[in-house]
Amino acid sequence: MKRLLATFGRRLKTVEHWLTAQVSLALLALLRRLPPDRALNFAERVARRIGPLVGRHRVALDNLRRAYPEKSEEEIEAIASDMWANMARLSVEYVFLDRLFDFDPEAPEPGRVEVCGIEIFKRVRAEDKPHIFFTAHIGNFEFLPIAAATFGLDVTALFRPPNNPYIADYIHRTRSATMGGLLPSRAGAALQLARVLEEGGNIGALVDQKFRRGVRTRFFDRLCETSPLVPKLARQYDCDVYPAHCIRLPGGRFRLEVGEKLDLPRDGTGAVDVEKMAQQLNDVVEEWVRANPGQWMWFHRRWELSNPRR
Repeated sequence: MKRLLATFGRRLKTVEHWLTAQVSLALLALLRRLPPDRALNFAERVARRIGPLVGRHRVALDNLRRAYPEKSEEEIEAIASDMWANMARLSVEYVFLDRLFDFDPEAPEPGRVEVCGIEIFKRVRAEDKPHIFFTAHIGNFEFLPIAAATFGLDVTALFRPPNNPYIADYIHRTRSATMGGLLPSRAGAALQLARVLEEGGNIGALVDQKFRRGVRTRFFDRLCETSPLVPKLARQYDCDVYPAHCIRLPGGRFRLEVGEKLDLPRDGTGAVDVEKMAQQLNDVVEEWVRANPGQWMWFHRRWELSNPRR
């Protein structure tokens, strides 16, 4: 009986995922019929109204109050509203990736997308050794691997697919059409990334997510758990690590910023110090978020510890 109920539950979940995906993809297909800016502005208006009504809004407000104790409630609400607008735009931008990314290194005037750090892309491309790029869920982070591909730089990007397999398949197909290699974050992913670096390739990873039983670090002066994956790979292959992030600009424009390689912390043996580097990554991401707080996803339970007593 238990087995029968479990099978029924799985099938019911599959049906739920399928129905949710059909509705979501139908809405995206309708939006794609509109000019990009009109569709994005519409999604933003809806998100600013609906976002404050969902449970995650309370999580975002609590995180913002703790991160910015000096800000008023009006300022906190304004950042949360900007966050929902950013998330709505990001969702709809998936269907317009091929039309929104218009960066041309040879163009005399910047278009919708501008890139800071072109010389870094060119330098890394010319080097015969592995590299790691890291970013965060800020602005439209999907543009970063597209920019790398524009400069002929192959980057295998680690990403976490949505729980809904039908939506995950759509996003993967959309990404694959414009980006380099994509690697779902699941069992065995770390070994595949290590293989890329071992062969002299380049990888990219998001580093601002909660990682169960990860390295204890601080973010906005609060204890959290951070994935040790990037620091461990940097230690194992002693490769250069570059920060990169994308922010939104007024008028529906974007700026991609690629920074110089980090001066990685090392232990007494000269190897990369994993714990200190994990904190270093958090410090860089915090600097990005403080500069544009409305473009980060505050509803994420970033500070939830898997074992608070540890």
